[in-house]
Amino acid sequence: MEIVNQLSEEFGLKLEYSQNIINLIDEGCTIPFIARYRKEMHGTCDDQTLREFSDRLKYLRNLTAEKEKVQKAITEQGKWTEEIAIALSNARTMTEVEDIYRPYKPKRKTRASVAIARGLEPLAEILLAQSKAFTIMKEAEKYLMEEVKTVGEALSGAKDIVAEKISDDAELRKTLRELIAEKATISCELVENEGSATYETYAGFKQEVKSLPSHRILAINRGENEKCLKVNVNIEEEKCLNVINKFYKKNNEDTDTLMTETILDSYERLLFPSLERECRSNLTDRANEQAIKMFEVNLKPLLMESPLKNNIILGLDPAYRTGCKIAVIDKNGDVLATTVIYPTPPQSKTEESITKLKTLIEKYNVDIVSIGNGTASKEAEIFVAELIKHVSRPVSYAVVSEAGASVYSASKLGAEEFPDYDVSLRSAVSIARRLQDPLAELIKIDVKSIGVGQYQHDMPQNRLTEVLTGVVEDCVNSVGVDINTASPSLLSYVSGLNMSIAKNIVAFRAKNKGIKNRSELLSVSKLGPKAYEQCAGFLRVVDGEEILDNTAVHPESYMSAKKLLSLFNLTEEDVKNNNLSLLPNLVKNAGEEKVAKECGVGVPTLNDIVTELLKPGRDIRESMPKPLLRSDILSMEDLKEGMVLSGTVRNVIDFGAFVDIGVHQDGLVHISQISDSFIRHPSEALKVGQHVDVKVLSVDPVKKRISLTMKGIDKE
Repeated sequence: MEIVNQLSEEFGLKLEYSQNIINLIDEGCTIPFIARYRKEMHGTCDDQTLREFSDRLKYLRNLTAEKEKVQKAITEQGKWTEEIAIALSNARTMTEVEDIYRPYKPKRKTRASVAIARGLEPLAEILLAQSKAFTIMKEAEKYLMEEVKTVGEALSGAKDIVAEKISDDAELRKTLRELIAEKATISCELVENEGSATYETYAGFKQEVKSLPSHRILAINRGENEKCLKVNVNIEEEKCLNVINKFYKKNNEDTDTLMTETILDSYERLLFPSLERECRSNLTDRANEQAIKMFEVNLKPLLMESPLKNNIILGLDPAYRTGCKIAVIDKNGDVLATTVIYPTPPQSKTEESITKLKTLIEKYNVDIVSIGNGTASKEAEIFVAELIKHVSRPVSYAVVSEAGASVYSASKLGAEEFPDYDVSLRSAVSIARRLQDPLAELIKIDVKSIGVGQYQHDMPQNRLTEVLTGVVEDCVNSVGVDINTASPSLLSYVSGLNMSIAKNIVAFRAKNKGIKNRSELLSVSKLGPKAYEQCAGFLRVVDGEEILDNTAVHPESYMSAKKLLSLFNLTEEDVKNNNLSLLPNLVKNAGEEKVAKECGVGVPTLNDIVTELLKPGRDIRESMPKPLLRSDILSMEDLKEGMVLSGTVRNVIDFGAFVDIGVHQDGLVHISQISDSFIRHPSEALKVGQHVDVKVLSVDPVKKRISLTMKGIDKE
């Protein structure tokens, strides 16, 4: 109950809702399923909130398990007390639990453990007590023995024991940790090394820990790992010593000097090095979570970009020496033709290449050319702009990110899909399909290889994969998947399915010449009732036997949907013919709660059913902005200060956003140039795929930098 109460408080949920979410997760329900089909049980939380809830639940359960482990370990040592029990119960983080356990944790050989083995612990207790009833020098004489020959040695050992006790004090560590977080600074020194020029901006760098932005933390970490930066955490030693003195110093002249020396030793040798590592680790954890969050924020709109359906697309994978690889795909994404052209240096066979592609474009009625943005893409774009002038049909082009295309092309999946094509031709197909249906194509790529963030290789890879996989799952399930055309890769992201079951579905539909209704899924090998419950609502059967199979209405609600239609004398034919425009008003006038009750569902589910009946087979991505298509090209030399251009946001990062303005190099809109109003982060105003008007601030052809602004643009 403690965890349920805490989650309810943190997420502002009723206790009942929190308990329901926990039960559903424990039953094996997926987040997309819970978000979509169990709204009444959790108060219509969205998928992002539910994922955060699930993450927090996992953390709190791990925290509880760690507390139990610590209690058992301390109890076995016979040192468990009511004081420890209260402290452990009040601990809210893993760090606090570790601090409580620290004094009881078995240690490797230390100066303190050596002193304890020599029997000096009672002397240490006397020193720590600082009682005026004892004279420390006389007490030390009582501990002289073969291994402790002098009073100095005895006192030195006692000081080592006290120093370790001080460094193990959980409350002191917490106080110092908070002081460092609030008052410390990070400083950097440049180390002359290969690659150190990259980090010149961090030479002599200094900034407060509390205000250090995530991208700087990650840049500093990388510079340190590459041995180009020496990094230190700095704080006034006197401030920290004053804190320790308040905890441990007592008014006793006899022990004052010894305690001053002990406290200084404890701080310099044990406490500060440990807390410095913790500080750096906490900063890194914070930066990693922020960077992963930016991947999450950027990936969703990229995956949800509007597909260019019903277009014949020519994919062009640019290159120099080896030539540009070409693939033409039909409206279903199937390959019609492939070839290689050499319009770029060193061959520069421009006329021959134009003739070759002109023939392909006119033979297959190509509508759009999709150009990868990698090596030689600028030259390829110039070539395509010239090519368009020579063809007899309207053709436009778009430059698409080819991040991860080479990874897919060389993957086992790429080889299985196109066993007869070489790696580069597979890339050309992928580049064409990315424009036709971004979601279906991008999910074939390792999510970490999709370039929508920074420092992805520095992130904790398991956590990055977990978060980004969650984004892909949410996108795939919110769009829905055509069960008769989807690839195994796409099906594997559907709620309740995995790659093994996805392949079984593909094999089943091939054997039976298609799937005609959702209920046939129960005949698929390894797809049991639980998996069917989780996946059925997200799978679409287009032109099947049951019109509701082409909607997001779950089979468990079919009777409710049909009851709804009958209440207002409507039929499934009305659904097929899109004759339900009056349904929302009919429900509203009759009273949502009353209608929901008659249909046997809650109001949120009723509203979802109404929405789905209005547009069976709809693709929610069609409401998103379409990719910007171009027919001519700009070069950096064409750009002039003050020029206003239309562009597409390609990446949102902590300090701004990169915008594609039809030049090979994306321009940067710094956070200060995004809005006249104050924004804490660029993601508050911009998202990947968004169309924006920008004005050129400056162009640096040498450094290939374009600075843009969204401020001061005449909207007329």
